[in-house]
Order: sequence, then C-alpha cells, then structure tokens
Amino acid sequence: MIVAEPESKHQARAHMKALKNKIAMITGATGGLGETVTTAFQDAGATVAAVARTIKPNVGDLTVAADLSVPEEAQRAAEEILQRVGRIDVLAHLVGGFSGGRPVPETDYTTWRQMISLNLDTAFNVMRVVLPHMLGRQTGRIIAIGSRTGVEPVAGLSAYGVSKAGLIAFIRTLAAEVKDSGITANIVLPSVIDTPANRVANPSADFSRWVKPSAIAEVLVWLASDNAAAINGAVIPVYGRA
Repeated sequence: MIVAEPESKHQARAHMKALKNKIAMITGATGGLGETVTTAFQDAGATVAAVARTIKPNVGDLTVAADLSVPEEAQRAAEEILQRVGRIDVLAHLVGGFSGGRPVPETDYTTWRQMISLNLDTAFNVMRVVLPHMLGRQTGRIIAIGSRTGVEPVAGLSAYGVSKAGLIAFIRTLAAEVKDSGITANIVLPSVIDTPANRVANPSADFSRWVKPSAIAEVLVWLASDNAAAINGAVIPVYGRA
C-alpha cells in the first residue's frame, strides 16, 4: 500500500526548491520586511545579494551598501553584484518608507520630495540598470513592494499615496515593455505590515489584523519562481484583515 505524504510536507519541499540556483538581488534587505524576505529566499534555495543603505551582519549571502535614490549608487550596486556572482535572476525591490499625515496645503515640499525619492526614484534607478542584464539573458523576475494606498487614496497621505501610485504605474509600464522577453514584472500591495516599527508607531492598533512579513515573503518567493512565469503586470493585494 502506498501512503500519501501529508500535503504540508509536499508544499514545504516544493518551497525549498522553488528558487534553487537563482541569484536574487533584494533591496531594502535590512528593513522590517527585508530581513524576513531575505531569509525566505535563502530557505527557497536562492543566493541573496542584500542591498541596503546600512548593512547588518548575517543578512544575505553577500551584501552591498548603497543609497538607491542616487543613480550612480544604484549602478554601482548592480555592477558589484554582477562582478561577484555573475548574474541577477531576480530583483525584489523592497525599498520604501512612510511620511505624511497632513492635508495637501500643510504638506511641505521636503516631505513630498522625500516620498517620491524613496518610494519611486529608487525603483527607477535600480530597475533601469538591472534590466539590460536581464534583457540580454532573456529571463528575469522583477518584483516591487507597493502599498494599498497606491490604489485606495487616503486623506492626508498625498505624498505617500502618489509615490506608491506612481510605483504601480511604473511596474505595469515595465511589464508591458518586457512581455515578450522572458522577464516578468509584478507588484505586491500590503496593507499595514506587522513590524516592530509599525507597532511602536500605532501602539493601540489590533496587530492581529495586520499582514505578517512572512505572508508577504511567501508571495514574493512564488512570484520569483519559474511557477509564476505566466504572471506579468499583476497588482497583487496582500491586505490581511487590516
């Protein structure tokens, strides 16, 4: 008699092999979400090049310190990774941040520019330098982390919301440009992510309703895998119960 293995074991084994032999560049790798995603990619078999402004020990298989809001820094980071490991199969762009909370007339230009720079310029800077490499190989996965605010505007969050809406438009445009190349580009939209920083900022919230970093990481691993080759230009909500 053949006894079927429990489904959970099958799923675990499939997950472990999903990114075997893949080289993944993960930006924002030391943030509240980044460390969880980095570990998930490594657990799925990928070699991770962790990129962040401030590097932490034991994050990723190799690390590159870079400020991706500066075009030259993005270029240097990509070139360093290519020099060290030879290719980039996956670019998971996690860089982002939040600032705001005031109506438009009270939103200062510094906040506006900060949000555009952090949430949109960084994506443009890094993707425009990684894409030629992927196009040359006719394969690759590009994944970005956006926000529900990008599709559901919130009063008082003009700078943040516009920067995230712009990121969605950018990824969808990129997806249209690469649709015949073997490359895919998709964006994941979390609601509030359950990170230590968000708990400190919202101490009275019901944290059980927020999205766990591990849930987002699971989606990213799948999108980075060969199993998601048919998914391109998708805007994927991961809202939890928030």
